[in-house]
Amino acid sequence: MAFTIQFVREFTRLGLNRSVGGVLALAFSRELSPVVTSIVVAGRIGSAFAAELGTMQVSEQTDTLRVLGADPVDYLVTPRVIASCIALPFLTLMCFTVGLASSALLADGVYGISINIILDSAHRALKSWDLISAMIKSQVFGAIISIVSCAWGVTTIGGAKGVGESTTSAVVISLVGIFIADFALSYCFFQGAGDSLKNCV
Repeated sequence: MAFTIQFVREFTRLGLNRSVGGVLALAFSRELSPVVTSIVVAGRIGSAFAAELGTMQVSEQTDTLRVLGADPVDYLVTPRVIASCIALPFLTLMCFTVGLASSALLADGVYGISINIILDSAHRALKSWDLISAMIKSQVFGAIISIVSCAWGVTTIGGAKGVGESTTSAVVISLVGIFIADFALSYCFFQGAGDSLKNCV
């Protein structure tokens, strides 16, 4: 909604009301939804992974698993990585839907741009690849968050202080990894001149 406030008023002055929905849909699907969702997940889930595994490491629970003949990576890390890669695309899709709907309601209520116009513009601008790329991005981000957080967790040393340091480092490095991966994937997915908005003007 904040994003909508920033540019809808400018588009309205230029008479580009019919392009608003397309710009919203492209911004949400290509960048905002996967990145914002991943940031939230990194803060919530990544920190939980690092703290939980770090506590298990300093309390020697992972050593107990090794004594019992179980591989801590297979037992503790792999399920978390798979779950993150599966869950994040669904959360991204939910973020896209809620974000586009709330922005359409705001544009209609404050700036008088009909919801039908916004949805029609979004439908014209969006291509299947835009949503597929968002799903691919979110899966990559999920893998980054879970792998980095679990790696910091299982290598924790130094008791409670070490758990705190591992948790902080896991979140910070996950966020940096998300931004770097986002740039790399966007550069690969969207090269050349785009024509997604030509049908919305």
